[in-house]
Amino acid sequence: MGTLTKQIYRYTHKRNMRHNENLWPFVKIKRNEHNEITDLTWRDRKIELVSLSSLNKKHSGEILISATGPSIKEIDFSTLPSSVITAGVNGAWHLNEELNFRFYFVVDMTFIDQQTALMKSVVECKNITLFTTVMGIVKLIKQFSYEHIQCKIAIIEDICYETYKPSIKINELRAGADNKKPLIFSPVNPNTAFSRDIRQGVVDAGTVVYWALQVIYFMGFSKIYIAGLDMKNFSQPRFYENTETMAPSFLDKKVQDIVIPAMALASELFSKEHIDVVNLSTQSAIPSSVFPRKDFTDVFK
Repeated sequence: MGTLTKQIYRYTHKRNMRHNENLWPFVKIKRNEHNEITDLTWRDRKIELVSLSSLNKKHSGEILISATGPSIKEIDFSTLPSSVITAGVNGAWHLNEELNFRFYFVVDMTFIDQQTALMKSVVECKNITLFTTVMGIVKLIKQFSYEHIQCKIAIIEDICYETYKPSIKINELRAGADNKKPLIFSPVNPNTAFSRDIRQGVVDAGTVVYWALQVIYFMGFSKIYIAGLDMKNFSQPRFYENTETMAPSFLDKKVQDIVIPAMALASELFSKEHIDVVNLSTQSAIPSSVFPRKDFTDVFK
C-alpha cells in the first residue's frame, strides 16, 4: 500500500487496529453469524472463497501433514496408502509429486514474498485448497494476478489479529473467552489455547503446523500423521534447502515455551475425542508423551 494511505489509516485508527493498515481501504469483507469471512473484495473485485462451514466435520479418515524438517529426507512416501489424504505447509510443496497434496497451509507472509516460484506452482494447482490469511491472498493476487490463481482459497485468521477488528494480546484471550466459546485453554500455561472452531479464529503457537492441526480438527479427521516435525537442529537446512539457500528459522527460541505446551494441549484434546496423532519424526523434540513417535516404515509397511 502507498505511504499516504498508511499515514491516513494511522491517523484515523487506534494502534490496536494497526495490523489492518496494509489492507485498508482496498480490501472489504463481510462475515456471517459464525464470524467467518464469507465475502472478500480486493479493489472492488470479488474473490471466490471456500466456505469454512462447508468443511466442518466433512472428513473422518486419515490425513498426513508434511512439515519441512530435515528428517523428511529419510522417508520414502511410496508406501503411503492412497486412502490417506495429504496436507503440506510452506516448503513441503517440493514433495507434491510424491504426496499429491489436497490441502496446503501458508500463513508466513515472508515465505510468500521470498518463495515466488514455489507459490506460483501452488496457486496454479486446481486440486488443492490453500489456507492462508487475507493478507496472504492480497500478496498472491499482487504477485500473480487473480486470473492465474487456480487453487481454491480458504481464509484463516489469527484469533488475536482478526481482519478489521482490534488486536488483542494472547494473555487477554482467556478474559474474553465468553465470546470465544470454542477455545480451550491449557491448565498450566495461561497463554496457550486451541481453537475448536476455526471460523472464530486460529490460535498461533509459533508454527504453521499448529494452525494446520486446528483446521484438521475442525474438518473432522480421526487420525493424523505428521512428518518432518523435527523442532530441533535449526542450524541445519530444511529438507528442500542447502546451506546456501537456507532461510533463517526463529523456532529455536519458541520450542520449549510456546510450541511444546501448545502441542501438549492439542494432544489432550485429541485424546479425549479419540483422535490419534502419530509423529513420524523419530528424533523430534516434541516429546513422545505428547505425540507418540513412530518410524514411517513401521507404520506403513
